Amino acid sequence: MNAPHVDVAVHEQAELGEGPTWDAATGRLIWVDIVSARVHTYDPVSGRRTVMATEQHVGAAKPRAGGGLAVNLRDGIGLYDADGAFRWLVHDPVPGRRGNDAAVAPDGALWAGSMRYDGAPDGGSLTRVAADGAVTSVLPVVACGNGIGWSPDGSLMYFIDTPTRRIDVFDFDGEHAVNRRPFATVEEGAGFPDGLTVDAEGAVWAALWDGAAVRRYTPDGALDRIVPVPVRRPTACAFGGRDLDDLYISTARTGLTAPHPLSGSLLVLPGAGRGLPGTPFAG
Repeated sequence: MNAPHVDVAVHEQAELGEGPTWDAATGRLIWVDIVSARVHTYDPVSGRRTVMATEQHVGAAKPRAGGGLAVNLRDGIGLYDADGAFRWLVHDPVPGRRGNDAAVAPDGALWAGSMRYDGAPDGGSLTRVAADGAVTSVLPVVACGNGIGWSPDGSLMYFIDTPTRRIDVFDFDGEHAVNRRPFATVEEGAGFPDGLTVDAEGAVWAALWDGAAVRRYTPDGALDRIVPVPVRRPTACAFGGRDLDDLYISTARTGLTAPHPLSGSLLVLPGAGRGLPGTPFAG
């Protein structure tokens, strides 16, 4: 049997495609184009796509328990209702900073990363946002708050601050992340870890910006698999589809003088493994 190969789910020229997220309630894959301020959806069964403009640059979009989306915007966390109405849940503008990747914890809280537009070190953060909008500072100083995910039993949380080249792991008690330590390090010249997802076996998959690949690490941090992709800048990955066995990969073309024709498209690795069911934001 031939090994699965990366295919194209959606041909697109997103400047900074990011944050693929499977929405089980609607059977759609949600992803964003950060600097174009767009939220995309894709139904792999019908092929139907939608594109929605957001209020500001959008780092991530996550399904809400009651329908609609929670979005990590330039100036904070916004909520779109199912009918498209918008309101701020957290409005905290900081000049030169924007929202980046985000993820929903098993308890329904949103964990949101941020970064500076100029990429300056120590200009970003990682915060926990409860359903009622209460904000807890988790990491007040990071360079680029990026990939976030949890182990199948919820006892571990993974986090990427991209310039460190590391995937870090924390002990997690359902609300608090403590005892930060390195989980895996990407060697120099192989790219920078960006977005991540955790599969049902507890392995961590990470997209490598400027590395033209997605990597799978076993639960003990050992490099298990390298999946080459045809573009230089894959940004994040997530399992989706009816059986959560297809790995979707967002990509970017920003900053490239001669991007590959598929840069900015949504890629897919069919039958890559089995993902974990997602949790919608409780707010």
